[in-house]
Amino acid sequence: MNLASWLAANARLRPNDPALLVGRRVVADYAHFAARVSSLAGWLTLNLALRPGDRIGLLMANVPEYLISLYACWEAGIVPAPVNAKLHPREIEWILADAGCKAVLATTELGQSLRPEDPRLAGLNIVDVESAEFAQACSQPGFGAPPALPGTHPAWLFYTSDTTGKPKGVMLSHGNLVSMSLCYYADVDRPEAADAYLYAAPISHGAGLYGFPHLRAGARHVLPESRGFDAAEILQLAPRLGRLSFFAAPTMVRRLVDEAAAAHKPGKHFRTIVYGGGPMYLQDIERAMQVMGPCLAQIYGQGETPMTITALSREMHARMHADPAYPRRRERLASVGVAQSCVDVRVVGDTGHPLPAGEIGEIVVRGPTVMQGYWNNREATQEAVQNGWLRTGDMGCFDEDGFLTLKDRSKDLIISGGSNIYPREVEEALLAHPAVQEVSVIGRHSVEWGEDVVAFVVPRPGEHLDTAELDALCLESIARFKRPKTYIVTDALPKNNYGKVLKTELRKRLLQAG
Repeated sequence: MNLASWLAANARLRPNDPALLVGRRVVADYAHFAARVSSLAGWLTLNLALRPGDRIGLLMANVPEYLISLYACWEAGIVPAPVNAKLHPREIEWILADAGCKAVLATTELGQSLRPEDPRLAGLNIVDVESAEFAQACSQPGFGAPPALPGTHPAWLFYTSDTTGKPKGVMLSHGNLVSMSLCYYADVDRPEAADAYLYAAPISHGAGLYGFPHLRAGARHVLPESRGFDAAEILQLAPRLGRLSFFAAPTMVRRLVDEAAAAHKPGKHFRTIVYGGGPMYLQDIERAMQVMGPCLAQIYGQGETPMTITALSREMHARMHADPAYPRRRERLASVGVAQSCVDVRVVGDTGHPLPAGEIGEIVVRGPTVMQGYWNNREATQEAVQNGWLRTGDMGCFDEDGFLTLKDRSKDLIISGGSNIYPREVEEALLAHPAVQEVSVIGRHSVEWGEDVVAFVVPRPGEHLDTAELDALCLESIARFKRPKTYIVTDALPKNNYGKVLKTELRKRLLQAG
């Protein structure tokens, strides 16, 4: 299976249907999209002398050339290594060197940020995708039909957003990504040709991965004129395009909901907003459903099993939106849904044995979406995948109906006085306060208790936080020993480029404060 064959099929079946748009402007139909891909595949092979299995870096803002480049790589059997454009140039250079990239396709500004004189980048061809050279490469004679590839052939070198050290290159095969896409149809939503899929989050990660099922359906692929996430722009595009879908991190959903509420714009023009990549708290989910209507879906996955562990489908969100009395509604919304169709998911104890419903342990998963391993890192691969099961490092528990609720990363678990405290349940309690906008809970060393609970709290604009009120709120909903010993009010929480809170930075703040 070659992912490029899906594009070739659409070029035959719906050649004149719009495929690539910038904002509302159509820049290519499916026939033109496939022709440019085929031309570029030939140019990469002939002019850059790239061979099947070679790696090539993709360093771009969200532009049509990104998608053309991805599919051209697959048509030529080349392995793309998409790099988050928001990283520091030195971080980008490290990834390109680690992946052994022979070339990088980059938008102008990002390509100019690289240092070709760096010994690590020796021999690296830097190609500007906004240049006349690239335009010519996409208009020369085509490569031919996409070759058949084994399911294990590498398709994407996905660098994880590791917050504690150097990122690891996750090797994802064509088979991994096909299985992920089919799970989207079965467990998240079923896109159609009439839909428009917006690349609002970085294509190098979730937004790019969820483009595949939408391409298979023959949907329109929309690159925002801003080349990234802009809540006001999205709200203007939705009624003009209709049936708009996209993937977003929880922080992005929150910003969109705030913008929609302030502008009094309903969500009726959205088909599906898939949220994932970090914790989405119950308060935020309920507000998003109230403002945006029945267009939400949730996925839980990791780069090591892309977008595919559990899901709370669009259909289930819609049912709970329509029926406030839906059985166990709040518990369902606070969960990450049920295991997706092509994977087995377990919660296991310290010895690896499965735990019964209600007991908290580490989440493990196996199935055709689980990575081939980490690039050039056998030791890390053996630690992560044991007996076919991927150890996620996340803690959670199933209920008796198979709904999985995340607690925290295992490394974020707080043990105080011999009792386990999961930061997320404390964060959920604090977010119920109307003056709290964001919160992050960590542990601090304590001679008496082992660890104390510390809460970093961000107030809503113009609001004042009374820590006594926060304490009382915790006592109303969680055990006394779980409530924070210290509240630190701050203007913002440190986050990485994907919107995930950097608890390592919060721990540094505590150490610096003594």
